[in-house]
Formats: sequence, C-alpha cells, structure tokens
Amino acid sequence: MLDSVQPLLAEHTELQTKLSDPALHGNPALAKKLNRRYAELSAIVAAYNNVLSLTEDVKAAKELAKEDEMFAEEATLNEERLTAAQEKLRRLLIPRDPDDGRDVIMEIKAGEGGAESALFAADLLRMYIQYANSKGWKTEILDKNESDLGGIKDIQLAIKGNSTDPAQGVHAHLKYEGGVHRVQRVPATETQGRIHTSAAGVLVFPEVDEPEEVEISQNDLRIDVYRSSGPGGQSVNTTDSAVRITHLPTGITVAMQNEKSQLQNREAAMRVLRARILAAQQEAIEAEQSAARKSQVKSVDRSERIRTYNYPENRIADHRTGYKAYNLDAVMDGALEPVIQSAIQMDEESRLAALGDEKK
Repeated sequence: MLDSVQPLLAEHTELQTKLSDPALHGNPALAKKLNRRYAELSAIVAAYNNVLSLTEDVKAAKELAKEDEMFAEEATLNEERLTAAQEKLRRLLIPRDPDDGRDVIMEIKAGEGGAESALFAADLLRMYIQYANSKGWKTEILDKNESDLGGIKDIQLAIKGNSTDPAQGVHAHLKYEGGVHRVQRVPATETQGRIHTSAAGVLVFPEVDEPEEVEISQNDLRIDVYRSSGPGGQSVNTTDSAVRITHLPTGITVAMQNEKSQLQNREAAMRVLRARILAAQQEAIEAEQSAARKSQVKSVDRSERIRTYNYPENRIADHRTGYKAYNLDAVMDGALEPVIQSAIQMDEESRLAALGDEKK
C-alpha cells in the first residue's frame, strides 16, 4: 500500500509548483480543478506521514519494552493507532469520483400523489436548503413551478460549496439523493385522517465550472420565448420573459421563467443545460466502459423508491443502505448528515470490495 503512495507524493509536489505560478490563476477553471486535486492529495500525504510516524513510534516503543516493561502498554497503544491510520490511508486511496468536488444543480419534481406530492416536494426543498445552510453552502433557486396549494410541481436549485477538498464537496454528499422519495402521512387535504402514500423525484447534476468545459454550438440550440405563468396557468408577466432551450443533438430541454428578465432566464437555463449535457456525456462514457455507477432513478414512479419518510412513526428509512431512524422531524429540518453518511460508507465499502476483486 505504501508503495502505491509514491506517485501521489510526486504529483502533490508537482501541483505545489503549478499552484504557486501566478499565471495559473488567469485560468479559473484549471486553477479550481488543480486546487481540488491538491486538497485530495494533501489528505493522502498527511495520512501517509502519520502512518510513517506511528510505524517509528511502534518500533521505538517495542525496543524500549525489551528493557522496561512499562513501554509494552505504549507499544500496544501505538499499534492500535497505526492500524487505524493504515485503514484511513487505505480508504483515502480508493479512486474518488472526479465530480465529487463540484457544485450541483438539483431538480425536485412532484410525482404520484397529486397535490400532496407537490407539498412533499416543497418539504424536500426546505430540507435540502436547511441542510445546505448547516454545511455553510449557498443555495440559489434558478426556477420553480408552484402548485395551487403552495406546493412545488418542479424546481431547479443550485447549491454551491465552500471547500476545495473533494471529500467535503457538494456533489460528494448530494449525489446519493438522486432517486424517488416516498412519503407516508395524512395530507392536509384529507378530511378523514387516512394515511396516503405519494412520491417526489430528485435529480442531482454536477455543475459545470466554466461554460467552456462543455462545448455547445449555438447552431445546436432551439430557443423559444413565451410569457411566464403561475399556479393554475395564469399569466404573471406581460412580456415574453420565459425561455425554453432545446439542445437538438441530445433532445435535452430546459425551461426557465423564474426571473422577469429574459436574459437572466436564458443564463439560468444554460447553466442547467450544461449540467445535464455533462451528466449525459459522463453516463455515455461509463456505459461504454461498463462502469457500474450508482445511477439515480430518472422516473418518478413510487415503486422505484430510494427512501421512505413515514410521518406517523416519525421514521426515515433508506432502502439502499438499510439506514433507519425515528427522528424524521429533525431530518426534515435539515439534519440529513447521518443519512448521507450511510450512503457514503456503503459506496466506500463497495469500491473497496471492487479493488479487492481487481487484485485477485
């Protein structure tokens, strides 16, 4: 394991030199990419140095224990620390998703359940905004389509992180949220107290750092403008400020009407479009390589659920990881970290097992 670190140590030193060059910062996208990699390698270097230090401590304590038994306990303690440090290094050496350090664009869509599904989608939005606030991340609503009762039919939310360390990245945490979320509760519109089941869908895309990262020809775009509408379809603007952009080669369509300015709606639509195209390109590459990625559910059918939110029992259950807790009220207020950590741990274990299979 220690031998495999040597090329990474050399890369870390090389990156230090590159990042100290003032000319690099004339290319913000490249600087951001190199800073992410440097932060990732810095964690590996620190863990590696800790392993080396504890190895020497164990050796020294064992030598001293030959002359004085009092050092035997210290040797045992250092061996335990060394084992933990080696395990930490082993996990850091697992190949990381290159998108982990990116910001994300999240889409939440109402699914089965009518008005109740739209209300649940609004609850999910609040949960993610509260979670982002707890992490010090910034959120920006790019577009939303509200229902008559104050729910959300669909919404696009940009979430921006505050760390160059990919392990602390927005995408590293929220990529596991993609899929169908099922809710069981008594809807506000239910007069007889019956529990209903409905669903909302969540899609998570890594956001493109710079527009140049995803090449889009203007000739490949069809741009339509129209008047924005509110709940129930009523017009809320007297000008054609809403924008619908279709990327002809892929058929990906993005519509925005949140802003009163057509220009602002167009810019927001292009952000979402780039993220969707980037995700589509990555999925195509991974399909060719037969890489088994933890893909998110694209439909909003409640039978393809990843998580259930049971209000009568105050229970949250993740069906992929087996995580279950009876603090749903806290989770809906943004205390989502333990749920997400269960997915991160499951993913790490899966990748560790895959590495083991490759070495056989």
